[in-house]
Formats: sequence, structure tokens, C-alpha cells
Amino acid sequence: MEKRLGSRIRVVAGILILVFFGSVSVAWKLIQTRETYAEIEKPVVEKKLFRAPKRRAEPVIVLPENQWVDSTLKSLSLEEKIGQLFMVATFSNREEANTRYIDKLIDDFHLGGLIFFQGGPVRQAQLTNHYQAHSKVPLFIGIDGEWGLGMRLDSTISFPKQMVLGAIQDDELVYRMGSDIAQQCRRLGIQINFAPVSDINSNPKNPVIGIRSFGEDRENVTRKAVAYMKGLQHNGIIATAKHFPGHGDTDADSHFTLPVLTHSADQLDNIDLYPYKQLIADSLMGVLSGHLFIPALDNSPQLASSLSEKVITGLLKNQMGFRGLVFTDAMNMRGVLKTGRAAEVNLKALIAGNDVLLYPENVAETITKIKDALNQGTITQKFLDDKVKRILQAKYWSGLGQYKPVDINNLYSDLNKEESKELYRELSEASVTVVRNDNNILPITSITAQTMASVLIGEGSTSVFQKMLSTYKPIRPYAFLSDPSQEEILQMLSYLQTYETVVVGVTGISSNPKYNYGISTGTAEFVKQLKQSGKKVILCLFGSPYSIQFFPETDALICANQDGLDQQEIVPQIIFGALASKGKLPVSVLSYKAGDGIETEALNRISFGTPESVGMNAGMLQKIDGIANAAITDHVFPGCQVVVARRGKIIYDKSFGGLNYRTPERVTSETIYDVASVTKVAATLQSLMLLYDRKLIDLDERASHYLPELIGTNKQNFTIRDLLMHRSGLVSFYPTLWDRTKTSAGGLLPEYYSSKPDSVYNLQVAPKLFAKPALRDSVWKWVVKSPMNNSKDKTGKYGYVYSDLGFLTLQKVIEKITGQPLNIFVAANIYEPLGLPYTGFDPLHHFSEKQIAPTEQDYRFRSQLIQGTVHDQMGAVQGGVSGHAGLFSTATDLAVLMQMNLWKGNYGGRQFFAPGTVPLFSRMYDEAHHRGLGWDKAPSDGNSAYVSAQASVNSFGHTGFTGAIVWMDPDEDLLFVFLSNRIHPDAENNSITTQRTRRKIHDVVYMSLLERKSILR
Repeated sequence: MEKRLGSRIRVVAGILILVFFGSVSVAWKLIQTRETYAEIEKPVVEKKLFRAPKRRAEPVIVLPENQWVDSTLKSLSLEEKIGQLFMVATFSNREEANTRYIDKLIDDFHLGGLIFFQGGPVRQAQLTNHYQAHSKVPLFIGIDGEWGLGMRLDSTISFPKQMVLGAIQDDELVYRMGSDIAQQCRRLGIQINFAPVSDINSNPKNPVIGIRSFGEDRENVTRKAVAYMKGLQHNGIIATAKHFPGHGDTDADSHFTLPVLTHSADQLDNIDLYPYKQLIADSLMGVLSGHLFIPALDNSPQLASSLSEKVITGLLKNQMGFRGLVFTDAMNMRGVLKTGRAAEVNLKALIAGNDVLLYPENVAETITKIKDALNQGTITQKFLDDKVKRILQAKYWSGLGQYKPVDINNLYSDLNKEESKELYRELSEASVTVVRNDNNILPITSITAQTMASVLIGEGSTSVFQKMLSTYKPIRPYAFLSDPSQEEILQMLSYLQTYETVVVGVTGISSNPKYNYGISTGTAEFVKQLKQSGKKVILCLFGSPYSIQFFPETDALICANQDGLDQQEIVPQIIFGALASKGKLPVSVLSYKAGDGIETEALNRISFGTPESVGMNAGMLQKIDGIANAAITDHVFPGCQVVVARRGKIIYDKSFGGLNYRTPERVTSETIYDVASVTKVAATLQSLMLLYDRKLIDLDERASHYLPELIGTNKQNFTIRDLLMHRSGLVSFYPTLWDRTKTSAGGLLPEYYSSKPDSVYNLQVAPKLFAKPALRDSVWKWVVKSPMNNSKDKTGKYGYVYSDLGFLTLQKVIEKITGQPLNIFVAANIYEPLGLPYTGFDPLHHFSEKQIAPTEQDYRFRSQLIQGTVHDQMGAVQGGVSGHAGLFSTATDLAVLMQMNLWKGNYGGRQFFAPGTVPLFSRMYDEAHHRGLGWDKAPSDGNSAYVSAQASVNSFGHTGFTGAIVWMDPDEDLLFVFLSNRIHPDAENNSITTQRTRRKIHDVVYMSLLERKSILR
């Protein structure tokens, strides 16, 4: 009874100490006994060449895991103890024969662990459960996952490589990555990750470390290694720093030969060993010994450092004070096997001080050698027991004392969380480095100030980079798909003659110094000749920073450090100031030093990212896909575009369906839609707010003040405010405007129309219908003479009647004040400075009909399919430019425009409107009819067919007859754009309203918010 009570007291005391100290360092020290290490036979070291870090005071030794460790150790036979020293390589993509082979090794030789290489997560989990069931003592499961599980397994996440991380200034991001990798490892039943690489890559020609290192600066490498280690170990995974004592300044690959490190003792101490000393002082649990020949440490001929007692026991354990597990690098590597037979080399590694043989060859023969060494007294039983005890203590720490099989359910989704993808994006953004920025060319502030083209070079080139560039400014894209010849270079230079600035993106950059990192002679020559031609050149390298050495100086140089879709999206955003640049070079190259990097600022331009980065749930947003696809199936509309942005970042941008129900032409992000009444807020109201800011218009002034032709008519008294609030007395719409141009039989009067354009009929009304320009003047005269409505309140003032004629009138006011047509004024002052390539009136003048979604098959007026000209009849008889309809755009373009409004007129470093202007126009003025000045507002009762009831009272936007909506919520910094052609082929199709499709999607947007600012409406 006393024994059990004493045991319980020790367990409780141990747990309290662990909780109190709360660090992996203390936890690891607690599983060591002073006596164990004091009694290990240590070689005599004549001289201490290295300064050991200060040791922390040992805590009181109370070992809560003693019972499991001691009882397990006592239960093991000699053969079972020896088996604990082996971690054999296995794969989850091999045939059944490989599984049987591993089963036999476990059964016959009682392996201590397995290291998994290539395969897949579900297969590995199944095999892990299978192998663990075969083993008396739970197996250590390890993986070489330097940049995550994706380094070895398909269908899993790969984080940026360590040299990419070396460019990041915020070490917290590296810690988070280590934590995320650890959680994925634990989910897959892994206890050891053979990371981080802690070598200082001071040799650019290093063929095996290179991008696997954090860089060449010892402080930066150490900080990153510590952050990565802590992320792993704070989440229950043993971190293993490698390749001790340092593989960074070698020019040979230890997989094939024994590299020589010629550093002096001082160099080793100050450079190569520096990260290891700091890691050991800060709780490191595992070290992996590299296969290197280092004469300054042990000049025994051709002796790998991993086999040297002087290096492993003398230096690592005795002088540097390491008390964790020492793993060999893979024992099948030629660098170590050159020194003898596998079994002999394996025994040497154990005698040198290694605890675990990783990827050994000839397991059976090695076990025989170990037994012989015991019988001959070369090693003692205590020597063996101490190693096994350390292994068992580490197994207990990592949870194997309470082993549970891996749960296969939801494994794929658990290993591919959206939060992990967002972290990858954050790491990538933080690593991109602006290396050169002459005359502060970056970020580009003015979209209209210079003509630009882009050239993408490299094998496997994609258009992501160039598409993202064109999101901010219309940029002509060119590409070399391979190493360009001189003839191709000259041809490309001729194409680029008219452009002032050229953005060059180089992909296909490798990590191999032997082949110039994949930079061809033709690629470097093109950049050289382009710069010599007098162009401003912005060079973007998607790969190793070492590739910089092959290029001439350019006006701006951006190193993304790695290639991928994320990097190709991020770099254009930095160029145009949607994102800031924060990265620093992890290595020196040419005249640039490690740590160099120019920080650029963000300019308040919309950027692109993941839902989780702005507090939204990607899984919830996926429900939009189902709603959109179901609507297409039900013929609510043929296709649509949906964009969602929050906090200035587009986090959902998808296109669904086709241009129509018959042909295979799919909707893309570049498909242009007729946005109908969204024209009111996206063109007319934008222009009006500009004039208001310039004090050129008074909201309470009569419209007749600006339009003298209204004086003496029934329209002389309404004000600009009346027009904006639809309280002017104007009728909703006026069919007479186009009915007057038809015959009594319903045909079109030839005095107005022709099916072919010429010098007389050049006002386009439909794709195959043209009118005399004088028709526009006639239309306005008919509007002036149109009747008023009969809706008046008790005071005799006109009540609310939604009127297209009101915004047609506002168009005339704008044109009168500016002296320009509405389309010209708004394009020059809003669309072009914002860089909106697809927004404007009369799109057939600029784009192919195939890029424009069709609207109605019009049988009543124009007798043809309407595609590329405005659907609205009143807009059509004005040649497609009207204050109430006629604008065409894409969802992405409208998102940029509406984001500028959401940001109170500020965008891209420019203040389009005074900060108070948009709030003034977008506030609620008529709650009964949910109206602002020009803007629509959310109904106070939440009863809307298109706006979510969760939208705040401060939200605003507008809808369009063709099936469009733009909606902004300043309380949530949230933006929603939806475009469709629901009126194709029949304008009577109102299913989008009866089924509340836009409302359903908008509801999902609000449901996806993980962080809400406005809980109550």
C-alpha cells in the first residue's frame, strides 16, 4: 500500500513540476536520470575545443513515466533491446512484398521504429496500424518532413522550403508552421520529424543542402531553427536538428560520397556549431549526425563524423551537453558505407554515441555484430540498456506509452485544413523579397502613367502571373515557352518596342547549382538586351535567390524564392501595392548581402487571399458552389460570377455555367456581363459623387438649374436629391421612348433604323441594328415631355416611385456640367485610374462578342439575340449609354470599384472621393423604401429577395434586372458581387427572385464569418 501511495505521490509531483515549468526543455530533462549519463563510458578528450552553453540547474528528478519505462525495459530480451536501436525505411507506395518484408523484420528483429518515405497518407496510416499491431513495444514512426508531410506523401500539404523561410522576418510564422506540421504528424501517428535542417549554407555550390537550409547568416538560421523546433516539440513531436556538426559548407553530396569540411576548430565553433549550441540550450530533443569528414574534429582517415566517438560522444554529448536522442543519418548512404561493410559501420555508429540507426542495411548481420561486441566486452550491457532506456523515455514522452491506432476517418480533410493552406500563403507572402528598386519604381502607383507589357519565361510556364498582373492594369502578355534563341529574342524585342515598362517573370528555376539553377543562356541574354533597349525592367525570379547572379542589373528585382501558384499571385500584388514587401535575402549573391531587402508599402489596393486570412470559413463558402450549380440546373440562369471580399482581400472568386444553355462556352472571370441597373451606382452615382466633391453640383438644387430645357415643364421643380431618392414624380419607365420608333404593325421605322451601319446609321442599338445619332436627342425630348406619376403624399410632394427616367435625367445633368458624355467622363476619372479593363459601355467596340454573355432573345423590339449591346430598351435607343443602364463589367472589376467605395473613396494611394462622401450618399434616408442617395439599403425587416437579413443597417448596394447585385457592408468590411444573365433567353424568367438565389448566396457569405463585428442588426 505504501509502495503504491509513494508511486502515486511521485507521479503527481512529476506532473505538477511539468505543468509549472511548462517547457519542452524541462520535460525532456525530467526523462533523463543523472546516474544514467554519469555511468556511460566516455572517451578521454585531451582538449576542449568548443565552448559548451550554460547548463540550466537540474530540477528535482521525479519521473512520472518511470513505471512504464522500467517495466518495459525489464520485459525485453537481449534481442528485443537490440532491436530498439533500429529505425528501418519503409514506403506506403510499394507492393505487398514490401509489407511482408517489414512484417518479418518486426517479428524477427523487434525493430524500435520505422521511417516512412514515399506514399500516401491513408495508406501510411493503414500500414502504421498494421505494423504497430505486430510490435510488442510501440514503434517510433518517423518521417523526413522538412517542409511538411508533402515532402514525402501525396495528397498532403508542402510548406515552403527552409531557404524561403529564411527570407521571412517574423519568426512566429515559422513557429506556427512547425506547430501545424506537428499536428499533422500526430494525426498520422508520427512521433519524430527529422527536421529542422540546422546547417548554415555558406557554400552556394552545395549540391545537397542549398534551399533546405535557412540561409547563410548564423543568427537567422538559429532563430528559424529554434522556432521550427519549438513548434514541433510544443505539439508533441520530437524535433531532430541536422546534419550535425554542419553540412552547409560542402561541395559534395553524402548520398554518393564522403564530403570534406575543411573548417578550422574556430570556424566550426563560431559558424557550423552555433545553431546546434543554441538549440541544445533551448530544449532540443533530437540530433541527426551527418556523414562528413572533418579533420579538425577527427582526422582518422576516411572516418565519417557520424562514426567518430570524438564528434558524437566527446563533442556533442560531453562538451555541448546534449542529453537527447542521437540518430544517424541514413546508414545506406555511400558517404558512410565507403568506410566498411554495413554491419561494421552500424556498430561503429553505436559505439560513437549514436542511439538510433536510421535506414540501416543488413539488420540481421548488425544484430550479430552487436551481440559479438557484448560478448567480447567492446560494449557493455549497461551501454545497451542506457540507449534503450533513452529511447523508451522518448517514446513515453511522445505518447507511445498510451498508444492508440490512427483513426482513418476524415484523415484526408484533417491533413488538408484550410488553416494550413492559409499559413502557406502567409509564409509565401512574407518571404517575397524586393532586392532592387531604383527610383522607387515599386509599388506602381499610377495605373495610367505608363504603358506596360509582361513576358513570362520558363518551362511549365502558366498564365497565373500574367492574369494577376492584368487584374490591376491591362497589360499585354507575351511568353517564351523555352530557352529563347537570338532570333526569338529579337522578335520579342520588336513586339515590346511601344511599351515603356516590361515585367519579366522567370519560372522553371531549379535548386541545382550544377546547371546554373536552370537559368538558360537565352533567358539571361533576353533580359540583358531588353534592358539595353532602354526599357524599364521589373525582373521577377520565381526560385532560388542564387539565380540572381546570372542576370544584369534591372530597375527592379523581386525574388519570390520559390515557384508556385501562390507566388505567381503574390508578386503582382506587391508590384501594384496590394501587398507590402517584407522579405530579406537569406543568402549573399553578387553585391547583395544576406539580410538585404527593400520593404515596400501597401497602397490600399484590393488583394487576393484565403477566407481564413480574413476570418471566414472556406468550407462554408463552398456551399455557394452548390447553390450556383443547382440554379444553373434549374435554368435560373445559364451562368454566373461570384466574388466575395473582406478586409480588402478577395477570398472567393468563381465562375459557373456557360454563356447560354446550348453551347459549351464556359463562363470565366473575364466573361463580361450587362449589369443593367447597377449602372446607376457604378457609373452615374460615381460621377455625381465626383461632381459633389468638386462643388459643381448641389443636391438640393433643382435639376432645371443645370438643364434649362426643363424650365416651364412639369419637371422644373424636382431637385437632384429627389432624383436620387426616386421622389421626383417621374414615371418608372416610358415605353413611348421606343414605341414611337415602331410601325403600327410592330416593325421598325426606316427613318430611324437600318440593319447595316453607314455614315448615316452609326448609332448601335443592337448587334445587327443601327440608328441615326439624332435618335438620342429625340429620346431626351420625349423624356422632357413625358407625363408625371400621380403618387403624392398629404403635403403634395411626390412619393417614392422607382424610376429609370430619374437616372437618365441625372446623366444629362452630369454631361451638361462636365461637357463630356457620361461614358467618357466616368472612364477617364474612375475606371481607368482604378485599372478596370473590362468595365465600360458599348463593349463590342473593344471585345469579341464571344466574351460577352448574351441576354434576351428579343422578339418584341429588336428581333434578334442581344449580345454585346445593352438589353434595356431605353438604354438601347440612346446608343447603349444611359444613366440607368448600359454598363458592362465583370465581377472582379466591380469588386475593385465597390471596394474603393467601401474604403470611402480611397484606393491605390489615391483619394477618389472625400472620406465623408460615400457615407453621406449611402446612409439611410428613406427607411420605408430602404433608400440612400442613389444607393439601395437593406430592408429593416430583413425581408428581401436578394440581400441577407444578416446584412448590417449600414450596408448598401444595388441590383440589376439582368440578375446582378453589388452589396457592401462597412460594419464587416465585406463585399459581395454577383453577375448573371438570368434573362437569357427570356426576360420573363424571374426564378432568380422567386427562388431567392442571390439572397441564399448572400446568406452563406454571412454564415461563413468566423469573426463578427456586428452581431445585432
